[in-house]
Amino acid sequence: MANLIAFLNAFCSYLLLFGITAVLAVIAVFIGIRLRKNKDAKEGSGQEALADK
Repeated sequence: MANLIAFLNAFCSYLLLFGITAVLAVIAVFIGIRLRKNKDAKEGSGQEALADK
């Protein structure tokens, strides 16, 4: 019985670690998308200004 409890404890620990890692990866992807869109918007407005001249 003690072995089962130790196994479940280790399994839950790794499951929690995986969950935290997955959440951080998703947050990083959304931050990267937002930063890329902001950069593209700035570069796009700069290109339009050059084309108007």
